[in-house]
Amino acid sequence: MGVFTYENDTTSTVPPAKLFKAVVHDADVIIPKVVDSIKTVEIVEGNGGPGTVKKITFVEGGQTLYVLHKIEAIDDAKFEYNYSIVGGVGISDIVEKISFEAKLVEGPNGGSVGKMTVKYHTKGDAKPIEKEVEEGKAKGDAAFKAIEGYVLANPNYN
Repeated sequence: MGVFTYENDTTSTVPPAKLFKAVVHDADVIIPKVVDSIKTVEIVEGNGGPGTVKKITFVEGGQTLYVLHKIEAIDDAKFEYNYSIVGGVGISDIVEKISFEAKLVEGPNGGSVGKMTVKYHTKGDAKPIEKEVEEGKAKGDAAFKAIEGYVLANPNYN
């Protein structure tokens, strides 16, 4: 198995505690409202904590697909959230899983900086397809900004 690591930082004007709540704890409700391609997020195993598996159903290219999202760790005090995409029909055949280590830190002017480390665990000696990596990064950035937009558009959101 090969492991290929990518890092990405994203800034936000929303404070870390508020953004963490939206991105981690309320995302199952917010995401289908703000990302047109995502239709449902449902827990298929667990209680919402580490070990929980969620099925995220989305439409892409006219097809209904899904991925399985497994929560690895949540640290509310440090604003850290680790999860993996562990299966589904929306994941490449050469990928065993994709792990995400996300952390929010204080940013400029009371905002946040989202720090993301992504690890592609591939089967055998396969390397991730660069186009899929770039598309995944773009989708992740768009979802993050959509949730940020939701929080900014709803000033009473806590």
